[in-house]
Amino acid sequence: MRKIDKGAAPESLQRWTRANPHGRYDQLSEVERRDIRNACTTEQFYLCAYCCQAISGNNTDTMNEHVEARDLAPNRTLDFSNIVASCTTPNQCDGAHGSRPLPLTPLMPECETELKFGINGRVAGLTERAKEAIRVLNLGDDEKHNKKLVEKRKQLSHTLLFVNGVDPNEGLEDEDLLLLVIEDLNTPKDGRLEPFAPVVANILKSWIAA
Repeated sequence: MRKIDKGAAPESLQRWTRANPHGRYDQLSEVERRDIRNACTTEQFYLCAYCCQAISGNNTDTMNEHVEARDLAPNRTLDFSNIVASCTTPNQCDGAHGSRPLPLTPLMPECETELKFGINGRVAGLTERAKEAIRVLNLGDDEKHNKKLVEKRKQLSHTLLFVNGVDPNEGLEDEDLLLLVIEDLNTPKDGRLEPFAPVVANILKSWIAA
């Protein structure tokens, strides 16, 4: 995960909620849903809020996800600060969340420190709430739980490291160079971050801390 800084709700959603003060998300038209999806995708730099793989903002691979599930917080279904853009991967992220509580979310800065990613593609929770979030979202702490995501994360992370001049098998001992790579990974280009860039930045930070 990468900490998401929420902005203002799209104008179309603001107009709709003013006209429908007791409305619910499931009453929105595709226009408002599209505008929400586009706004979330843009502020997330075209990465899924949970797994950090690439999303386009189109409803083919991106959906509006309520961080606090609609069944648990019916009064927040139109709260833009509770909505993020998720990938549509089956049994993962939004597709795994359902109506279960999510104790660690990408709206919390701790999401960048309580999850630890490895060069092997796995993710580990450093706190109980992080472990629970991994389980709820099926983020791949082990191949038997989500082998496809673990392998995809491993391959793309290795590629990103090589592109940035770091051999994933040998690492890099120069802390200043690692910090420069981390800064580059966290800098959007044309409004986008590379898929899994926050994952690789997390890996490099753990190398520095070791």
